[in-house]
Amino acid sequence: MSIGRLPDHEQRILDEMERALRRNRRLDRRLRTLRLSRLPDPARGIARLAAYRPRVWTVAILLTVSVALLVTGIITARPAVIWAFAAVWPLTLFAGFRLMRRRTGD
Repeated sequence: MSIGRLPDHEQRILDEMERALRRNRRLDRRLRTLRLSRLPDPARGIARLAAYRPRVWTVAILLTVSVALLVTGIITARPAVIWAFAAVWPLTLFAGFRLMRRRTGD
C-alpha cells in the first residue's frame, strides 16, 4: 500500500491505523453517509425544478389557497396574510403555467 511519499516505518503505522479504522463498523457506516455524492447538487435541483409536472389537484389547491389569502388580505390588511399570499402566489403561477404547458403538449 505504499504510495512512495512516506518512509516505510511511517507508511506501516498509517496502514495499521487504516486497518483498525476499517474494522470499526459504526464509524464506517457514519463515514459512508457523509460522502460528497450525497450532498445536494445545485444543477440537479434546477433540473428537478425544470422537470416538475404538477397535477391538476395540486394546482387547484394552490389556486384555492391563493384566492382565499387574497380575499383575506384585502379584508383584514394584516401583514402576515399578505406575506403568505406573496409566498403562495408565485408557486401557484409556476405550477399553473407548467400544467398548461404540459396540457398543450409543449
